[in-house]
Amino acid sequence: MNRLATMRRGVADLGGWRRILDMRPRSAMHVLEYHLMGYRRSWRGSLFSSFLSPVLFLAAIGVGLGSLIDSGNNTVAATGVTYLMFLAPGLLAASAMQTAQGEATYPIMAGLTWLRTFGAMVTTPVRPFDVVIGTLGFITLRLLLVSSVFVLVAMLFGAVDLLRGIAMIPAAILTGLAFAGPIMAFSATQKSDGNFAALFRFVITPLFLFSGTFFPVTQLPPLIQPIAYVTPLWHGVSLARGIALGTTDLTLALVNIAVLLAFAHPCEHLAHRTDVAVPVRVVHEGGLRQAR
Repeated sequence: MNRLATMRRGVADLGGWRRILDMRPRSAMHVLEYHLMGYRRSWRGSLFSSFLSPVLFLAAIGVGLGSLIDSGNNTVAATGVTYLMFLAPGLLAASAMQTAQGEATYPIMAGLTWLRTFGAMVTTPVRPFDVVIGTLGFITLRLLLVSSVFVLVAMLFGAVDLLRGIAMIPAAILTGLAFAGPIMAFSATQKSDGNFAALFRFVITPLFLFSGTFFPVTQLPPLIQPIAYVTPLWHGVSLARGIALGTTDLTLALVNIAVLLAFAHPCEHLAHRTDVAVPVRVVHEGGLRQAR
């Protein structure tokens, strides 16, 4: 099978552990370097989502709306913490989800179809698995940046202290990766970006609203609660909130981590199978034809 036949299904399918042995760390680092060089020129476009968005959410909802909630008789107030403290870890996990969604949709489509950079990469000694690992490495760095900025803003608002804020960052990264892998796999199966809007409207937005970010899931109708409990965002929110409020239950935290790892599982297997690939159309029609 030619090497150009290895990307799309390699990103979309799951496979065996043996493909990890085929990864070339140096090649994956080259792919990561490519993404970082591109981000160096485009980082200004992410200023709002990375820096201003958490400030606005925490100020408007955490402080503004939170002042009304704290003065009332409600479930959140009964826990003895302010609404701002309750909200901050939920928004952190939700921000990680949205960051992963953004990086795992249009950039993947660009690499596979629009700019065809992934097709060009796999005609070199870089293997498809290296491309996926390098791309996931970049998404992880983006999650680290966004989460760190959010925690810094939350600390300035008094929503969390330094040690607990730092401890929440790995939980946020794991939450983001739980979305990055499956969404990358979904993106790799698409021929156009038409379904990305549906993904955002019917998956990301409902999860953002009904997975415990703004209020306890126990406030949802009983029939809906089990659905919320199996979503990766609820487990990310639960893990981050337990760390932030110092109410972590070891058993629940282990369940949260296990579920997030299960959803993030495709991150380690996106290009494991050599029979999965970028169609030959990703290569410029006048350029390289096949590479074996």
